[in-house]
Amino acid sequence: MTYYYDIWVSTKQFRSSSALTYHSDKKLSAGNIVLVPFRNKTVLGVIKSTTSIPKFNTKPIDNLVHSKNLPKSATRLLQWIIEYYPSTSSAHLQLFVPNSIAKVKSSIKQEDSESNIKKTMPELTTEQSLAIKTIKQSNSRSFLIHGNTGSGKTRVYMELIDDALSKSKSTIVLVPEIGLSPQIVQSIEDYFPDKVITMNSGLSEKAKRENWEKILTSKSPIIVVGPRSALFTPVNNLGLIIIDEAHDSSYKQDSAPFYQTTRVAAKLSEITNSKLIMGTASPLIADYYLFTQKHIPIIRMINPAIPYRTENKSQITIIDLSDKSLFSKSTWLSDKMLESIKNSLDNNEQSLVFLNRRGTAAAILCRNCGWRALCPNCNTSMTYHADHHSVICHSCGYKQKAPSKCPVCNSHDIIYKGVGTKAIEVELKKFFPSSKIKRFDKDNLAKDKLEKNYLDISQGKTDIIIGTQIITKGLDLPKLTTVGIVMADQNLTFPDFSSEEKSFQTLLQVIGRVGRGHQASNRIVVQTYNTSGVALNAAMSRDYTTFYNDQLYLRKKYLFPPFVFMLKIYCKKTSADKAKHGCLELINQIRGLNIQVKISDPAPAFHEKVNDKYVWQFVLKSKNRQNLLDVISKIPNDWFYDIDPNNLL
Repeated sequence: MTYYYDIWVSTKQFRSSSALTYHSDKKLSAGNIVLVPFRNKTVLGVIKSTTSIPKFNTKPIDNLVHSKNLPKSATRLLQWIIEYYPSTSSAHLQLFVPNSIAKVKSSIKQEDSESNIKKTMPELTTEQSLAIKTIKQSNSRSFLIHGNTGSGKTRVYMELIDDALSKSKSTIVLVPEIGLSPQIVQSIEDYFPDKVITMNSGLSEKAKRENWEKILTSKSPIIVVGPRSALFTPVNNLGLIIIDEAHDSSYKQDSAPFYQTTRVAAKLSEITNSKLIMGTASPLIADYYLFTQKHIPIIRMINPAIPYRTENKSQITIIDLSDKSLFSKSTWLSDKMLESIKNSLDNNEQSLVFLNRRGTAAAILCRNCGWRALCPNCNTSMTYHADHHSVICHSCGYKQKAPSKCPVCNSHDIIYKGVGTKAIEVELKKFFPSSKIKRFDKDNLAKDKLEKNYLDISQGKTDIIIGTQIITKGLDLPKLTTVGIVMADQNLTFPDFSSEEKSFQTLLQVIGRVGRGHQASNRIVVQTYNTSGVALNAAMSRDYTTFYNDQLYLRKKYLFPPFVFMLKIYCKKTSADKAKHGCLELINQIRGLNIQVKISDPAPAFHEKVNDKYVWQFVLKSKNRQNLLDVISKIPNDWFYDIDPNNLL
């Protein structure tokens, strides 16, 4: 007997998201992972459903890849995401099934043994107990834990995971990035040994495949921990989804199918009838608005019962960067910041210095003729790295030796302007030569990365920590008493509707490294050109409500999310004229569709030239998201789009 199946295929040669029809003499079912012929090669596929005999010839299914189906919840989520975030079936399938699964026969043995070595959880505070009680007794599936940094959200997560396990339910815990969230990952592994399976981009293909198979074949409840991709692992009996640092921009996929993790998690929660917990100190404005409009529980956590609560006891000093009299010793570090760092060193305490720009200098110029060192592929400023005397494009990675003279006028009067983390490191070593100083950014070698040094840092073996956003997430440092922010305005220089929000989030995360109850007093020194900025002052006072109301008013006035849905459409052409002309042509075609959308004028992207291509874009807004999906269905294959973008840069 011959059976017919609609199958989603994973190959970049197929530019559609439609399922294709194949046949087999074996009875198969939805969720089976198979190999099928496509054109001149064999590709991975997942069976969507059985189908009736078609009126055209079909090819046979080659082989069944795995004896176990994807869970029904995974195939339902796959079907939904294909419709909600349009792209190719290949882009969607790669989220759910690793391509390497077809290459090697599984040799995974199910581990049923459980270790007896399990750390005892600390007693719950009154506030934590109340949060857990609210979650357990509510009929709602989703919850937002709006908890200040250090308020004890992780302890609440652990209790909820323990409750899920007691009911034989599995949990997915999402973190922005495994390497940047060492404490929460360690806590889960300490409290639930032999239950944790980690998924992250740092694993080898073999390790990813083996962990994926462990999840698929597990007979007992498990805890899957990982970044956004862990949401698509084949977890059976899911009862709980936790998204830590739910505001983080890494939860938005920056390539097709451009999904927003929190939205997908909400759908998976609905499919599996599991609880969804989103925890953050600075909820996304759109998320907070949605929760309030739908009356979804928002649990506020502020004051856990810990020995010293320094929430409002940190000494905050705002330094005006334009007042050079405050910088008598260093161009970039104010006298007050240096004094505070010295104070911490004298008391055997730690300091953290934050600057969201790596490298030594942000611009290389000729003082004689005005030439600037620009990337030949991207036309953006190259960054100088003094440690290997080279200039690097942080957009495409182009690298060359630092120029000794101007290529235009041959002058040797080359200057380096701006500052990066490496320059700050050099500066601090000059003032504190006997101190142990460590820098953390994307330029670190593997051995110098934060996750490799976390234990030493947390034990106070490093005196001064310097870094970019890497050091703002998940660090609880008992000996930290000084936080210095070199330039608080960096995010505000981006011409985007989300700049204020990202600035507020970053500042809140940085200052949240102190005031966690370990020390009776702390010092925060913030250097800024805009001492009266709303984002800055709201972050310093931890006043989310004022900031939220201010931003909500502006977004409603100028029509940005959550008051509209947005679609960014862009092209990459060999010249700016071709890119602009292409945008104008496509805009006219879209207008001819008579779909109710508001269309912006075309403009160059923030990084107009990337990898020798000119990028131009335009933006569509609509109060009906389906209108934007209708437009997507008409976009030519050589164009790009991002639905529900986090930014319009």
